[in-house]
Amino acid sequence: MSDEFEEIEIEIDPSTPILVGGGHFTQRTAQQGKFADGLKPLEMLVKAAKMAAEDSGAGEAALKAVDTVAVVRFTVDSAEAGRLPVGQMRNPPRSLAREIGAAPKREIYTAAGGNTPQALVNASAEEIANGKADVVLLAGCEFLATLMGALKAGVKLDAWGDDADGEPEKFGDYANGVNAYEHAHGLRFPVNTYPLFENAIRGSKGRQVAFHQKKMGKLFQRFNAVAAANPESWFPTARSAEEIATPSDKNRYVGFPYTKYLNSVIEVDQAAAVLMMSVAKARELGVPEDRWVFLHGCADVKEIWNVSERPDLSVSPAIRLMARELFAHSRLSIGDIDHMDLYSCFPSAVEYALDAFGIPADDERGLTVTGGLPYFGGAGNNYVMHSIVMMLHKVRADAGSFGLVTGNGWFATKHAAGIYSTEPTEGKWSRRDPKEYQKEIDAIERPKVTVEANGKGTIETYTVVHDRSGPMLGIVIGRLEDGSRFVANTPADKAVLDGLMASEALGRTGTVRHEGGKNIFTPDAA
Repeated sequence: MSDEFEEIEIEIDPSTPILVGGGHFTQRTAQQGKFADGLKPLEMLVKAAKMAAEDSGAGEAALKAVDTVAVVRFTVDSAEAGRLPVGQMRNPPRSLAREIGAAPKREIYTAAGGNTPQALVNASAEEIANGKADVVLLAGCEFLATLMGALKAGVKLDAWGDDADGEPEKFGDYANGVNAYEHAHGLRFPVNTYPLFENAIRGSKGRQVAFHQKKMGKLFQRFNAVAAANPESWFPTARSAEEIATPSDKNRYVGFPYTKYLNSVIEVDQAAAVLMMSVAKARELGVPEDRWVFLHGCADVKEIWNVSERPDLSVSPAIRLMARELFAHSRLSIGDIDHMDLYSCFPSAVEYALDAFGIPADDERGLTVTGGLPYFGGAGNNYVMHSIVMMLHKVRADAGSFGLVTGNGWFATKHAAGIYSTEPTEGKWSRRDPKEYQKEIDAIERPKVTVEANGKGTIETYTVVHDRSGPMLGIVIGRLEDGSRFVANTPADKAVLDGLMASEALGRTGTVRHEGGKNIFTPDAA
């Protein structure tokens, strides 16, 4: 009897969703001051789409077969940005479809949120598996570097869109990221809110500011090193951990304890696109099997929406739940993952994920394939599309390996994750309806929030917001003596703001009063 065994080929269900192509690029004309010379947003989308089609091996035939086009919302169309003075596309997916010669049945323009590209992959996989779509094109781009640079330089830009009519289909959560109470106290900006998470995390670990600062520097230096070696990075500059985390003239505080080098950079010009289809369609179009990448697991979860209502700001129950569902779907564990790209807008976002997935900060597998949002570039709502493109290439080059991608929208509010591999999935592809497990988050008991707060209070977490001239605003989340939660600003007093940074402020008591539509917290002397 022979000792050799024939390799058994797994029969793949023809309805199985696969990713077959991905393309992305970084446009550097804005970095050169040539604001009128770069590709317009529609041209950037078209280039990325053609790169994805070429990567699939099916080329133009794949684009003509597209029956669903989804475009990730541009930052200039996001609610908090408002519409900036430049011509916009009324129906971006239709404009893109026209340029690539496609006649899609569905045209989708998404809500804002960094979770969106992965959420699109998850939803599109389900649509393909259920026979509701055959070929799906996902695309997005960011062009704030050109737009803001041109505005500052007084350069007039041509209209960036065409006149495609029609109302695109919506996708995602369109609710504002904050309520009126949080908005009034400055929580509407990520640079103000993620530092609140950071200090809560630091407090949960019992760390002093200086020690934790070094930890953040070491964590993000690992991202920076990957970005420095990535030719598509917006900032391919290697920096030491100390340089990243230490405030200096070039690296001022933005929201204490975050220096500039610890913040996502949104003013970039970058585009990315992904092409998905069924196995049956891939065979019909002649897509080589070495291009096929399978989605082994996916999950989508929302945190308690409003930051002021989350019981414990040092952890993310939503990411923990997402990790559980992701591995249940894929029948894998974190130990099976070979490559990762953890969403990295700020250190706290990464630290939430490390805790939820059980990943050490110095994990030898690495935490990013791009280099992260502060260094590769935080391409608005579309950053994760770049992560997915690079992960496709990574798992193809390492056949049989598994890659994890996570996305995060608003204020660690909306989350999505996926696991990728060239290893085929087994049986009929399906996923659990996210609404089923979302109930677990929705059932979490929330603290009572006192909107008009008066009396003695204790700081749960805090930040000091800076502009280029120095500290300008303190934001405090705390508890009143009755246990209820409040959000407040501090007096705009340099001594108060400096005092919050000079000595430990977590657990410090003080007095809060409501006046002029806001809560004002004055800390007791340290």
